[in-house]
Amino acid sequence: MSEVFASSKEMVAALRPATPVYCLRPQVIEANARHFNSRFPGDVLYAVKCNDDPRVLDALYAGGIRHFDTASLAEVEAVTATCPGSVCHYMHPVKSREAIATSYAEFGVRCFALDHPDELRKILEATGHARDLTLVVRLEVPRTRSICDLSGKFGAGLEDAAALLRSIRGSGNRCGLTFHVGSLCLDPDGFRHAIAAAGRAFHLSGVTLRLLDVGGGFPAAYVGVDPPPLADYVAAIEQAAAALGWPGTFALQSEPGRALVVDGASIVVRVELRRDDALYLNDGIFGGLSELKFDGLILPMRLIRPGGAVEATPAPFRLFGPTCDASDAMPGPFWLPGDVRQGDWIEIGQLGAYGQVLRTRFNGFFPEETVVTRDPPLLPTTAMRPGAAAQRPAA
Repeated sequence: MSEVFASSKEMVAALRPATPVYCLRPQVIEANARHFNSRFPGDVLYAVKCNDDPRVLDALYAGGIRHFDTASLAEVEAVTATCPGSVCHYMHPVKSREAIATSYAEFGVRCFALDHPDELRKILEATGHARDLTLVVRLEVPRTRSICDLSGKFGAGLEDAAALLRSIRGSGNRCGLTFHVGSLCLDPDGFRHAIAAAGRAFHLSGVTLRLLDVGGGFPAAYVGVDPPPLADYVAAIEQAAAALGWPGTFALQSEPGRALVVDGASIVVRVELRRDDALYLNDGIFGGLSELKFDGLILPMRLIRPGGAVEATPAPFRLFGPTCDASDAMPGPFWLPGDVRQGDWIEIGQLGAYGQVLRTRFNGFFPEETVVTRDPPLLPTTAMRPGAAAQRPAA
C-alpha cells in the first residue's frame, strides 16, 4: 500500500525525501475515466503504454474503463491481473507468433491490429485459423497538427488496406479499420480527415465493416499548449462517422492514453546544486523527465520549501539531471522563483503519462517511490510564468 498524504507539500514536510517521489492522484484518474466514458459514443480503450502502474489501472477500472489497448503480452498479463472481466485489444500492428498464440489461447484476446499481409498470415496461423476474431487494419492517414507525428512506422495505404480487408473477410473473421492521428493532436479536424480516409478504404474494399477505431491522440494541456475541449473532438468524430453513410452496423472505439492519466501524477525532485541559472536535480531525462527534452513540452512546476518563504519573482532556469551524461539536460527556459536554492524541492506536474514507464536505471538512478496525495493536480494554469503576481507561500 502506498503512503497517503493530504498534499505533495505535506509529503515533503513529512518525508524530506532525498530521492524523487511520484505523487499519484487516483481520484483524478478515476474522474477523467468517468468523464471520457460518459462522452465518447463507443468503447473506450485505455492505452496501457502510457502508464501501467497497477494503482493507475485500478483507478481507471474504478472509473468504468473495461477495455484496454495493449501492445505486448506483458501488458495483457498486467491488465488481466488487475482488472477482472476486462477486455484486452492487441492493437500493436507487429507481434510475435508466441505473443499472439498465448494472448489468444490463455487470455482470450480476440481483437488484433495489423497493416501487412504477412502479419495477417501470422495471426491466422498462430490462432489455428480461428474464425472468432476482429482483425483491424491500421490505415496510413494524412499528417495532422499534432505535437508528436506518428506517421511513417505503421499504416497501410488505401489500396493495400482495402486488399487486407478483403483477405480478412475471406478468412471468416470480422473486419475493422483503425488509424492514429498523432500524439497530442491539437485540431479536431485531424479526426475528420482520418475518418474520411477510412471511408475511402472501406468503399474500395467492398466489405462490411464492423469496427472503426479512431485511435489515440486526444490531447492534454501543457504550459503554452491549450487544446480544444474533448467535446469538440467527439463532435468531429460523430459527424465524420455519420457522413460516411456506411451500410449495416459498425461500432466506434477509441484509444486514449495521455488524456486519461496525464494530470494524475506529478514528481517531486530536489535541487542538489544551483550554478547561476542552472539547477542540478536528482532526476532527469533518463528517469521521469524525458518529455521535458524529447517532446519539447513545458510542464507546470512549483517550488516547495517547508517552513520557508519563497520569493515569487520568476526567473528562467535550465535543468540538468543527476547522471554523468551531458545529454541529461533540459534547456527550457523553465520559470521558477528566482531565489531557488540547493535543498529546495520542485514539484513537476502532468507526468501521469510516460513519466513512470520511460524510466531507466542509468548510472544507478531510478525514481521508484510513489505516494498517494489527495490534493488537486498541478496544472499548467498554476505554473509560474514571467510576470506572475508575487506570492510568498510558506510551504
